[in-house]
Amino acid sequence: MRTTEIIKEIQQLPISQRMYIVEKTIHSIRSYQERNQMEIAADELYNDYASDKSLTALTNLDFDDFYEAK
Repeated sequence: MRTTEIIKEIQQLPISQRMYIVEKTIHSIRSYQERNQMEIAADELYNDYASDKSLTALTNLDFDDFYEAK
């Protein structure tokens, strides 16, 4: 289905359904943009975390058992 055909079909729907389609489309676009921005940020920081041990110093504690002091 072509874009023009999709738009024509949407225009035939009641306003409430058209609004629902718009809301879902905008939500989908925003989710994609956020995911894409996080991936870009992670890629940009990867070399820093791989080479700068001060950024990952506390990760050595990740596998230590933690006991609450009583």
